[in-house]
Amino acid sequence: MIMALIGIEAGGCSFSRGGGGWAALGGDEVTGSVSPAKAGSPVPSETDLAFARNAASDVLTNGDKDASQPWENPETGARGSVTPLAQAYSSEGRTCRDFLASYVKGDSESWLQGAACQTGRGQWEIHTLKPWRQS
Repeated sequence: MIMALIGIEAGGCSFSRGGGGWAALGGDEVTGSVSPAKAGSPVPSETDLAFARNAASDVLTNGDKDASQPWENPETGARGSVTPLAQAYSSEGRTCRDFLASYVKGDSESWLQGAACQTGRGQWEIHTLKPWRQS
């Protein structure tokens, strides 16, 4: 838990989720070409998600539209990368970006789709992160 809090503060972003664990990330949600993750997909731990959120914040702050930011949690062996999608857009007066994050642990790989918006201090706040599977 301390590692997750350090990761959130170091990355300057937050992740808001309801109390329901992985399902609260939108595992049952289907919109357009986004389908629920298939059964047996690896489930990110809170510390894995903190590393992914830090990478998302870094690539959104420093990267261009074709940039990717790798991440790795040495404690769990989980790793992946975060890649911004498309251009920034405005939502409720804030600059926002969508991104795709890979999550690899052992022989399993899954993908997360997310969106982040800049705060008043210019930091990126992750406001959605859910399983993604191309249909």
